[in-house]
Amino acid sequence: MQSFRLEKDSLGEKHIPDESYYGIQTQRALENFHISNLKAHNEFIESYLLIKKTAAIANKKCNVLDKKIADAIISACDEILSGRFIDQFVVDVYQAGAGTSFNMNVNEVIANRALELTGEEKGDYSLINPNDHVNMSQSTNDTYPTAMRIAVLFKLQKLLPTLQKLQSELANKEKEFIDVIKSGRTHLQDATPISLGQEFSGYASVLKKHIETINDSKKYLLELGLGGTAVGTGLNTPTDYRDVVIEELQKLTGMEFKKADNYFEAMQSMFPFVHLSNALANLSLDLIRIANDLRLLSSGPMTGLAEIKLPAVQPGSSIMPGKINPSIAEMLNMVCFQVIGNNTTISLAAQAGQLELNVMMPVINYNLLQTIEILTNAITVFSEKCVKGIEANRERCKNYSEKSISVATLLSPKIGYLKTAELVKEALEKNVTVKKLVIEKGIMTEKDFDALSA
Repeated sequence: MQSFRLEKDSLGEKHIPDESYYGIQTQRALENFHISNLKAHNEFIESYLLIKKTAAIANKKCNVLDKKIADAIISACDEILSGRFIDQFVVDVYQAGAGTSFNMNVNEVIANRALELTGEEKGDYSLINPNDHVNMSQSTNDTYPTAMRIAVLFKLQKLLPTLQKLQSELANKEKEFIDVIKSGRTHLQDATPISLGQEFSGYASVLKKHIETINDSKKYLLELGLGGTAVGTGLNTPTDYRDVVIEELQKLTGMEFKKADNYFEAMQSMFPFVHLSNALANLSLDLIRIANDLRLLSSGPMTGLAEIKLPAVQPGSSIMPGKINPSIAEMLNMVCFQVIGNNTTISLAAQAGQLELNVMMPVINYNLLQTIEILTNAITVFSEKCVKGIEANRERCKNYSEKSISVATLLSPKIGYLKTAELVKEALEKNVTVKKLVIEKGIMTEKDFDALSA
């Protein structure tokens, strides 16, 4: 039979399973918020543990936390950071505002493991307390947004190289296809000639700008309000705590964190997260556009444009044998649609903060971390299984280029816009190329015509 321990808080008592490292406040959250079965991202758990560890170090250095207790907390954090007890972080994403439930989940797991490490029983909070010791010099209100920043920075370490790889693959295609002349298209109608490589150069160029924009957003995430406690005043923190805790966090993460310019802003405003989320949504708009271009350019193979061929990754139909779909591009579209939806959620939650705190942080946190994760995974697959293997249909491109009526644009400077328009009209009526008509009418030799587009 399962055994229990009795824990008490300001609302009363509850029985907690003996094997659980979380405590009464987490148990209340489990009972109150059985909403989605979605749990915190691992990077966020890791970030919170790093904060708890650095807080214990800082409190010990500031002589406000007993050395034995501090060392037990630090050891417990190290164990969990190594991968143990991850299943003990059980609070639903949709929880009490600001993330108090999650902060207490972390505090309780650390406290109970620290108790065990000192030879005591779980739940004996008179010795090591989740609030008085693990949460010393802290509040949910300054630790939660700090953990959000750290977790996002961890995630970006994976996304940015992935984006750079995609940009590189697109640039490779630019070089590979630079001599493949095809018809340009505007309004989905024939336009002047362009090379397939030039088309891909546009994709590579815009990716480079998105990378720069996302990189730029990191500077706002490195500014931490840790030590602001409940409202930004630093109430109940010892002298020098803010400096020491940031210094220790820099050592543990290798990141160039700095104290917030304004601690009240750091706790009131979700600006850094909205700034990044908007950048990722903006990226997604271009990724959707590029994916759709690839789908259009590869349409066919017999009745579409078929100017490029995408790698076949799986059968495209359960009923039509031999059908191959642009599956990877379709997947990327769906991911980007989700990112744009997440951005809407983040935007609405960001404006929903009042006065000294934004209580909607948990939903901002989950959605932004999910955005970065699914973009990282989707772009990796798109780069490797789609872009890298794209082939040009050189004959089809050449054929379209020669048939395009917009090649007549090259004649305008020679014979005038009106006369050129009349030639185009006649070419369409007779279903012949402009080039053929120009040669037949003696307007220009084949050699001179070809020289126009050289």
